[in-house]
Amino acid sequence: MRTRLLPLLIILMAAVLLALGIPLAFSVAAAQQQKVIVDRIDDTAHFAALAQYVTRQGDERQKTLQSELDSYWEVYRIKVGVFYRSEIMANAPATFFIPTTGEVREAFDEALLSRRSEDPPQVFPWQQGRLVVASPVIRDGDVVAVVVTDSPTGEMRSRILHGWLVIGAGLTAAMLVAVGAALRLTGWVLRPVRVLDATTHAIASGRLKSRVAAAGGPPELQRLARSFNEMADNVEDVLEQQRAFVADASHQLRNPLAALLLRIELLAFELPEGNKEIASVQTEGKRLAQVLDDLLDLALAEHTDADLRVTDIGALAAERVAAWAPTAEAKGVRLVGDCPPTTGWADPVALSSALDAVIDNAVKFTPDGECVEVTVSSDGRTATVIVTDNGPGLTDEELARIGDRFWRSNRHQNIKGSGLGLSISRALLDAGGGRISYDHHEPHGLKVTVTVPRSAATA
Repeated sequence: MRTRLLPLLIILMAAVLLALGIPLAFSVAAAQQQKVIVDRIDDTAHFAALAQYVTRQGDERQKTLQSELDSYWEVYRIKVGVFYRSEIMANAPATFFIPTTGEVREAFDEALLSRRSEDPPQVFPWQQGRLVVASPVIRDGDVVAVVVTDSPTGEMRSRILHGWLVIGAGLTAAMLVAVGAALRLTGWVLRPVRVLDATTHAIASGRLKSRVAAAGGPPELQRLARSFNEMADNVEDVLEQQRAFVADASHQLRNPLAALLLRIELLAFELPEGNKEIASVQTEGKRLAQVLDDLLDLALAEHTDADLRVTDIGALAAERVAAWAPTAEAKGVRLVGDCPPTTGWADPVALSSALDAVIDNAVKFTPDGECVEVTVSSDGRTATVIVTDNGPGLTDEELARIGDRFWRSNRHQNIKGSGLGLSISRALLDAGGGRISYDHHEPHGLKVTVTVPRSAATA
């Protein structure tokens, strides 16, 4: 989230700074140029006042005016001239004259209309323009001449560029401060979110004791963290009550059920041998007893903390294969194992119980003469036990439901079982950071993969 929020804040702050900096830069350029124009207006007004009293070429006033213009040119290197409509009154340098076209001509013609020339267009640092200012010389209400100045803009452009550099440095400093503030702000806002996300993941992974630690941040997120902890406490209490109820109910029902089965056995002695009804009642009673035992096992599996340790997965799987081999042989099923030594991080008792449920399920659904294979392998991170059978297998729709509590395929309802065995396996494996998954086994059958981490860091 930080990678999405931080660029957005930086872009917004950059836009704000640019919205302030660009007009400020234009304002600096306009102020520098206006300062030059005002100086030129003052200069042209001074020269216009001198030229107002010049009546002919060569008189003292004309010589004084020419001297002033020469000094002005030598000191400021600004071209200046006083021009009649068709001839020169005085100019400096001597090569300065009114051309037939261009900015100087336009300013001169405008001043002949008895008004000062308009301000020239803005000159920017990358341009090589000049500033032309023209003022009329008025005598007895008539325009008798025009004072024209043609100023270079190099110095002015340097000042503009310097001002822009100052503005740029200020914007850069402001942007750095803004980025630092954005980093602190996003960190302050998102720290509780990251803690909440980590805690949520931990709870989703089965660590129900995890809680959101105090991490500062906005008051709303602190209140959210407290509410989340309260919710987690309530959920844990509800789950604990549910587990306790299942365990207590299973335990409490076993004694009455055992007494009921005993009475049915006694009743069977009073009935003719081979009575179908009493045999059916006995079968259902035994099935109910198995369901209660499995419910109690499931409640204990979900409630008991895993005793994790480094375990030889290969040796444990080989032991379970050997334990189930007589049962498989009695059913006419070959049970073979390829179990090389492989270590993993697991609870040996829980993993043994999970493998018992998986192997029992495979042997149960594999027809006479077929084979069940148990294979152990590993990579750098996990150890894997794969149990494959050659039974009827499951459809894609049934694969999505396998492992659900009490679920059994409609095609297998006549086979002994409660539908809780694989659910117990999943609960046992989840407690130790393991996983169980199901897939098709070609050409037919089911493939069950049990995976456990190879180290505590991976768990």
